[in-house]
Amino acid sequence: MAGKLTNERPKKTVGRLKSRPQFLAVREGEKRRGSFFLIEMLDRKTTDAEPRVGFTVTKKHGNAVERNRMRRRLKEAVRLHAGFAMQPGHDYVVVARREVLTAPFEKLASELVSRIETRPKHRRSEKDRSRKV
Repeated sequence: MAGKLTNERPKKTVGRLKSRPQFLAVREGEKRRGSFFLIEMLDRKTTDAEPRVGFTVTKKHGNAVERNRMRRRLKEAVRLHAGFAMQPGHDYVVVARREVLTAPFEKLASELVSRIETRPKHRRSEKDRSRKV
């Protein structure tokens, strides 16, 4: 039994977003809000490419030690639980909130998975939104 993984989910690799233009491109996509973080998602229209993820923690959420701890917790949640839920050919940016530090890890991971798997709600276009004055 030595060497057997404890996580029974299929192994799926997730790439990383590293450059500023990649992060800025994802801002144009869909946004999914949660109590611990905001997920920005962009479909790159390439189904054969692996999903990519990036993490953002702003300076208003604490000093460098706290921001790095928040980033490490989110990375581990993606690695263990949410990587399998990410769609091929999509880019994801996880923008952390302060609550990531104090949230129980299982709750953090389950919300991350649910936000990634959530289907987008249908939104009417601007021209369909007529207001009567």
